[in-house]
Amino acid sequence: MESDIEIARAAKKKPIPEIGAKLGIPAEALIPYGRDKAKVDAAFIAGLSERPMGKLILVTAINPTPAGEGKTTTTVGLGDALSRIGQRAAICIREASLGPNFGMKGGAAGGGYAQIVPMEDMNLHFTGDFHAITAAHNLLAAMIDNHIYWGNSLEIDERRVTWKRVMDMNDRALRDVVVGLGGVSNGFLRQTGFDITVASEVMACLCLSRDLEDLQERLGRMVVAYRRDRSPITCRDIGADGAMVVLLKEAMQPNLVQTLEHTPAFVHGGPFANIAHGCNSVMATSTALRLADYVVTEAGFGADLGAEKFFDIKCRKAGLTPAAAVIVATIRALKMNGGITKENLGAENVVAVTKGCANLGRHIANTKGFGVPVVVAINHFSTDTAAEIEAVRAYVAGQGCEAIECRHWAEGGAGAEDLARKVVQMAEGGSAFAPLYPEDMSLWDKIDTIARRIYHAGDVIADKAVRDQLRQWEAAGHGKLPICMAKTQYSFSSDPALRGAPSGHTLPIREVRLSAGAGFVVVICGEIMTMPGLPRHPAAENIRLNAEGEIEGLF
Repeated sequence: MESDIEIARAAKKKPIPEIGAKLGIPAEALIPYGRDKAKVDAAFIAGLSERPMGKLILVTAINPTPAGEGKTTTTVGLGDALSRIGQRAAICIREASLGPNFGMKGGAAGGGYAQIVPMEDMNLHFTGDFHAITAAHNLLAAMIDNHIYWGNSLEIDERRVTWKRVMDMNDRALRDVVVGLGGVSNGFLRQTGFDITVASEVMACLCLSRDLEDLQERLGRMVVAYRRDRSPITCRDIGADGAMVVLLKEAMQPNLVQTLEHTPAFVHGGPFANIAHGCNSVMATSTALRLADYVVTEAGFGADLGAEKFFDIKCRKAGLTPAAAVIVATIRALKMNGGITKENLGAENVVAVTKGCANLGRHIANTKGFGVPVVVAINHFSTDTAAEIEAVRAYVAGQGCEAIECRHWAEGGAGAEDLARKVVQMAEGGSAFAPLYPEDMSLWDKIDTIARRIYHAGDVIADKAVRDQLRQWEAAGHGKLPICMAKTQYSFSSDPALRGAPSGHTLPIREVRLSAGAGFVVVICGEIMTMPGLPRHPAAENIRLNAEGEIEGLF
């Protein structure tokens, strides 16, 4: 059986102008990055504002397990299938972070015969967007320390500088660092740290901005430090917002590539859903919606994280109305949620599948709670049995939905045509979409609402300092912001080992962070980290060039 990278390498790609032409993008509106990828010119995008929008389809999933779910693979397969049944379709997904590629999660281009190409480029440096975001973020960090060094006219309290540095790599040693060592000429000694680039507020600002003007406004209002009287210092106060936009000018333009079946795909932005809002850029999604009849997008990790943030943050802020949602599940992952270990997934076990369906059922109910019609995609593995698939179908039918077996990994778009036809049927029936909570609800009540209604927690706990901080932000005019929960992706609880559909658990809030530029409040739960570490045996150990100069080990 060919590997993903072997399949991608054998792809017969079309020149990128031909892909753009499928959506009516003229060649002169494309800025080529080689022969098979391009950025879409901002001026062309601005001219689309009066066009009607197509239908937006969200692909989400059950909680991830080591057995695999295949959300991106299903997103690509569904986009190809919609093209096959005669719809003008486009795909919108996020760019890949280098950290997980060299760690344990792998790439973000799909798999098998449902992939976006060029796979190697997309999973590595791509068009340099992440590097630009890293540079812009760290420019601001340098300018904050420089301002303090040269007299500190803004009266920044060095103990209350909240702006860390970032890099696009998993590195636990950088979570907590001390800067300014080496004497007076190196600045003031203070404790700080690094986050991974995908957790940067600059990433969130870029992904939620409509254009460069909006981007500069968002960057300018980011809070980076406080004075001794607790009054905030912003990026605009430091004077960094203009230079940051210069660094981000090209990164702001969406990237256009193609699937193995030549369906246009916009790949842009890359916030994680467990520590950020987990959706591709508003600019890419809005552009695709004005060029295609159907746009298939995804939100990171399970529906409790990615989909909730897609609905409550991205759709709310961008004025988007999703027409339908697809929840991806695999028999293997349902078995793990039913208590089976990874080593025993190959044997038929209908009892474990049925038990694990409780996780799927929770996600179905949650997604339906947003007023969006739902279908379940069973991402097929060769070890699945007819009895196991029927057990899922029966369970899902009892939830008032339909489960459709999909074979896009092995068959490409042809293996997801039944899913595509169901999605069209649901989308044409209309959506009653509404966010989970109103914007005028208090910040704590928003947190509590997500915890109880999405996670089914019995209680939410936080130190008095956390609650006081939320009240201070409300008093400063930030009370209408939505909530961006940072929580383990593996469970509805804060315990990654607690699979299935736990209820009545306690959700501990460790920390809250204001992202005034992005326009949300980050709530950090349990032990979740905004700078991941590498596993005992990182994927980087097996990534190399072969004798022909081709990349091996990337997945």
